Amino acid sequence: MAYQIDLKTFTDKRGNLTVIEKVVPFQIKRIFYIYGVDDSIRGGHRHHITIQAAICIQGTCYIHSNDGKEKSLFVLDQPNKCLILEPQDWHTMDHFSKDAILMVLASHYFDEKDYIFEPYKQ
Repeated sequence: MAYQIDLKTFTDKRGNLTVIEKVVPFQIKRIFYIYGVDDSIRGGHRHHITIQAAICIQGTCYIHSNDGKEKSLFVLDQPNKCLILEPQDWHTMDHFSKDAILMVLASHYFDEKDYIFEPYKQ
């Protein structure tokens, strides 16, 4: 089931520094980011083995998750909030603000055989 974690952030008069170190439950093998999104729905899949950590480092977006038992909605609107998506979490992303940048850390390299596009039947 998807869950949210807080990333350690150091703040002083100079600004903020957010650290991603020893907090995601996997070794990072791939990083990608999504930006310039129109009103489309992104995602629409789950994985066989890949775990992902999603961070909206600028702006806002919604992530809808369904693990086959429970559906959840997460609003990512702070760069120190990180959403962990387990392989079984079928997810979509939408409501991107015009300035949104969604960065995703992945536990595995891209492999098209790892993707499951069929949503759960509920």
